[in-house]
Amino acid sequence: MNWGQQNSEQQGHEQLDYAMTQGINFIDTAEMYPVPPTREKQGLTESFIGSWLKRRGKRDDLIIASKVTGPSTLVRTRDSAARLDSAGILTAIDGSLERLGTDYVDLYQVHWPQRNTNFFGIRGFEGPVEKDEVSIEETLEALAEVVKAGKARHIGVSNETAWGVGEYLRLSREKNLPRIVTIQNQYSLTNRTYEISLSELTLREGVGLLVYSPLSKGVLTGKYLGGARPAGARFTLFGRDSGRYNPRHAQEAIRRYVELAKANGLDPSQMALAFINDRPFVTANIIGATSLEQLKADIASIDIKLPPEVVEGIATIYREIPDPTA
Repeated sequence: MNWGQQNSEQQGHEQLDYAMTQGINFIDTAEMYPVPPTREKQGLTESFIGSWLKRRGKRDDLIIASKVTGPSTLVRTRDSAARLDSAGILTAIDGSLERLGTDYVDLYQVHWPQRNTNFFGIRGFEGPVEKDEVSIEETLEALAEVVKAGKARHIGVSNETAWGVGEYLRLSREKNLPRIVTIQNQYSLTNRTYEISLSELTLREGVGLLVYSPLSKGVLTGKYLGGARPAGARFTLFGRDSGRYNPRHAQEAIRRYVELAKANGLDPSQMALAFINDRPFVTANIIGATSLEQLKADIASIDIKLPPEVVEGIATIYREIPDPTA
């Protein structure tokens, strides 16, 4: 989601080229990227991937995922209303396929729900419970049209709750509609709220977690500690979401995780990623590096097995400071 905002097309291609040499085969994007979204740049991330695919070829050995934007006041890449109904979803998938330069995506996800619920850093749901503008059933029926047309092979959700996942699964059973295979939610050392209810549900139901922001937007590298604002870093440039991922009350936990890594000869980012790679409910750990050097370090985390003392250290910090970011 950096490509088109912090990264040029050439840099995006360089990152993809390197990732492929390391065995990466899963690419996740969305119609609303890059972030922060602007009218001039929205859709560029998919277009950059599309130009790379055209140059590379061999589309069938990759798993490409994109997302239809949920309701919002954000700039759109399409003119239809911000609704997760048939008209909105069918228009969105066509736009994504055109920018990606492919006939299908392997996974098509709902970026966030249409209904009133808790996501994007809101911990709990207090209501009110209202009649949904677009029901999950209507959204799932629209996704079924996309699958039937051959434009997506599988479907998934993102920023969903346990209730929402349960509804998608129930409706797929009762209405003979496509079954969601993935959920893409935030998960990191400083936000393990996924474990409270979603981990059991998705493990038992066979729905894979695609982790986003595993480094809490770069915070778990330690580069923002002490109020630092490194040149070119996301929060230095934009400040967007800093309160969600890097709040003042989370600094002690972040510092302790960084110190734990360094005390054991580990790179803090690699420790944070290695922890996630080992979770039984994680299907893919989505990394989004700005530089090629960051990407190389992030990918290398797959070869790291955390020693028992580090695992216990992480558990100790979590018991004392659980989930300081939302």
